Amino acid sequence: MTDSCRTEEDARAAFQSCKSNDARDRVRFYDSWAENYEEDHCLMSYSAPHLGIDFLMDNFSGRPAAARVLDVACGSGWIAKLMVELGFKHFVGVDGSQGMLDQAAKTGLYEELKLALLGTEPLPAHTGAFDVVIIVGALDAGFAPVSVVRELCNAAKPGGLVCMSRGDHRGAAGLQYKKDLERELQRMQEEGLWSPVGLKHTDRYMEDPHLNPQSVQELPQEQRFIGGMAYLYKKSLQ
Repeated sequence: MTDSCRTEEDARAAFQSCKSNDARDRVRFYDSWAENYEEDHCLMSYSAPHLGIDFLMDNFSGRPAAARVLDVACGSGWIAKLMVELGFKHFVGVDGSQGMLDQAAKTGLYEELKLALLGTEPLPAHTGAFDVVIIVGALDAGFAPVSVVRELCNAAKPGGLVCMSRGDHRGAAGLQYKKDLERELQRMQEEGLWSPVGLKHTDRYMEDPHLNPQSVQELPQEQRFIGGMAYLYKKSLQ
């Protein structure tokens, strides 16, 4: 993060400038945002990484040092930096932005980093290869399609954990995405692909980045935030 003088207004403007529905335009945006990505998210009180990882650790019974972790939509490597503090050592990262992967490479934590645009290209991961599959923030309208969750399950080992952390962004598209996602999660459970470990909700997932900067300071604190959810599933042994 090279710009140490960024403000919440800068961060909010960055979030709001990514409006294109074209996947390649979004990739170019994230390439340009990579150096300030983590700082801007911190300025918006982004709790998704901790929400997902804390819930995962509440339910992880293996040896972190021996576990293979697939970090999907890995961005700048934030997840690996948090998980390595908990004893995890073996990470493979996937992201659609080369700029983000360049930042992730600087952490020195990933054994492999792979470029793939979720939903447009297959998830570049071997079937049944990972003890933990984690995706934070990317499951939302205009980003990773709901169909990606089957690929996450496919990459996990039998008995492995799939952790998904996402925000409940306001608006019709966000509401529909959540409905479609939870319908697909339930369908996969009924098909015997995995079983739910649990859900964890937060009222303070992050400050809503799409609020008007001029009016946001006038809102009560609780209205400035959107909620979010972590979903945790265990892949079936069969």
